[in-house]
Amino acid sequence: MAIATYKDLSIDAVDPDRMGRFWGALLRLEPESRGDGLVRLVGPTEQHTVWHARVPEPVTVKQRAHVDVRAASVKDVEALGATVVDAESFSWTVMKDPEGGELCVFETPGSPEKPHGMFELIIATDQDPKALARWWAEVLGAELHEEEEFAYIEEVPGLPFETIDFVPVPEPKTVKNRIHFDVDGDAAALTAKGATVLREPDETISWTVMADPHGNEFCVFAPEA
Repeated sequence: MAIATYKDLSIDAVDPDRMGRFWGALLRLEPESRGDGLVRLVGPTEQHTVWHARVPEPVTVKQRAHVDVRAASVKDVEALGATVVDAESFSWTVMKDPEGGELCVFETPGSPEKPHGMFELIIATDQDPKALARWWAEVLGAELHEEEEFAYIEEVPGLPFETIDFVPVPEPKTVKNRIHFDVDGDAAALTAKGATVLREPDETISWTVMADPHGNEFCVFAPEA
């Protein structure tokens, strides 16, 4: 039984307005600047929401979480402000957003079955990706698929991405993830499941900052009464 539900996505940014314009155009979402250091991208459902929160530190290491997108062409994504990192090694193109965060672009013509915009959410770990996928599948009430070297979950209630993929990397986690997702749920139940509380609600925030068993941050919002 699920103990949390997917709420929305957050992407840290030194310049939220710039990143909002880029990601809004790429994901086909509408930017809304709130004037408080936050930019909100809105879409057809509440779960399509993407937040850009202002942070002082720039990208310094390869991201442990990134977004895969579908687009008509890599050139279209370059025109929005991204740069190509690797166009040869895979069937997709590895790129960086305007602040240096990685993303992967899959060129598709676009169709109701394969619309442009959000495709997959990727979480990397230097531990066992299958174990982490199993944990999140249980937390979110999702369908689990295990492959030889990675795993993914799908049929996540409310998720605007097709899947969340968990992949192995050799390097350990050293800094806070710049991309994380938020959930609606009970922090105590998540703690009992194996998550760790990083910050309790206080005079500044009304949510609980937590980390999954592999140290990836996520925020938990108590369901409204």
